[in-house]
Amino acid sequence: MSQANIEQAVISEESGEFEREPIPQSKLKGWKSFIGMYAGEHAAGTEFMIGPLFLTAGVSAFDLIIGLILGNLLAVLSWRFLTAEIAVKNRLTLYYQLEKICGKKLVTGYNLANGILFCFLAGSMITVSATAVGIPFDMPMPKLDDTLPNGMTWVLIVIVIGAVISLIAARGYDTVTKAANWMSPIIVLAFVACGVVALNQLGVESFSEFWAIWGEGSDPFPGQTKFTFWHVVIWSWFANGAMHVGMSDLSVFRFAKEAKAGWATAAGMYVGHYMAWIAAALLYAVYVQSPEALSYLNNGKAPPVAPGPMAYNAIGVFGIIAVVLAGWTTANPTIYRAGLAFQAILPKLSTAKVTVLAGAIATIAGLFPAFAMKLLGFVALYGFILAPFGAVIVFEHFFHEKWGITKNYAEVAGLKVNKAVLYAWAISFGLFYFISVQFDVFLSFVTLPSWLLCGVLFMVFSKYLQKKNKSHI
Repeated sequence: MSQANIEQAVISEESGEFEREPIPQSKLKGWKSFIGMYAGEHAAGTEFMIGPLFLTAGVSAFDLIIGLILGNLLAVLSWRFLTAEIAVKNRLTLYYQLEKICGKKLVTGYNLANGILFCFLAGSMITVSATAVGIPFDMPMPKLDDTLPNGMTWVLIVIVIGAVISLIAARGYDTVTKAANWMSPIIVLAFVACGVVALNQLGVESFSEFWAIWGEGSDPFPGQTKFTFWHVVIWSWFANGAMHVGMSDLSVFRFAKEAKAGWATAAGMYVGHYMAWIAAALLYAVYVQSPEALSYLNNGKAPPVAPGPMAYNAIGVFGIIAVVLAGWTTANPTIYRAGLAFQAILPKLSTAKVTVLAGAIATIAGLFPAFAMKLLGFVALYGFILAPFGAVIVFEHFFHEKWGITKNYAEVAGLKVNKAVLYAWAISFGLFYFISVQFDVFLSFVTLPSWLLCGVLFMVFSKYLQKKNKSHI
């Protein structure tokens, strides 16, 4: 073992995060540890935003209820049979795994983009929590088309929330997990309570009346995109595309004893991305009937989506607490992931320090409501950019022997830039982004084709370049 490796081992042992080496057997966790984390992360602040945004997109009852069942199932299967399967074999973070395949220089750019996008996502969750904290201060709530902070009260609240979340995340994986396990039952109960109260406020007494809330769908609200059945299925599948097919959750499941821990993601998908989205949509359905909301619609504007006031209107102070906690449980692991991305770029800094850095960036992002108000579009873009890199890991892991390709080639050959990865991602990204823009195709629709093309091209280019390099030796 080199001196550098010894130093890194000491750092890892002290931090307990093992960022650049496999997790020791003694540190592995059972599937129950992941249930709380995923239920907490995905029954979260963003759910208070996404549920209402589906309503603004004019979805029908069938599209929403059945589409979400199918889309979330596809996400769970992706986590179980791709992410968790690879994670328990290698037990490395996404960033270190990519470094072995892509080369250090190339993966630095990826890590930077990944970390920043994670920070923006966490920022949207801080925004959500701020809408709840601001209620006692009679703070004006951000509107759907707001981009900039709307006052000093908003700025101060966001900074305080961001600081608290960052400090929790900086304490490491165990603290993040414990926080999620403690908070998630409260959040889940709040979503159930909000849904029940909203149904009562809407006068719903039967399933047919519940179904009729969405009915056959409607025109989208001003400035919003119309969602069909396949919009709902594909979007809900790839809402966390960067985490499952994009392999970001290798960083989480490397702690799992067995790959079957991947099934724990169902707690997040069907508690959070199903029940919570529908409950939040019901809250917004109540608000849309209010005189304030109708005045917006009559003036050709979309009513604001402010999770704090909606939850407060349904269940009072408990709603405020729930929205705050929901933001925390999602932002915590997201900032933790961002910190790992930055740590791969700055390996001499401790995980705690880079996580605080990630938290600071997330807090700045949280000041700008646009990240939360345009969440459906942002999440689609985020998955589209990052997910194809996961295809590189997946295709190499499952097909390298069949294709006769050297695994972890950048590490083996001492490459700082693996051109096979660079060319594969650039071509797949460029082609399908052009198709999306040129033909107005919903970005989530081209994420899977882009992912598959990137994986295939990586194998083709790897075969060619590795053969070429061998002939020159």
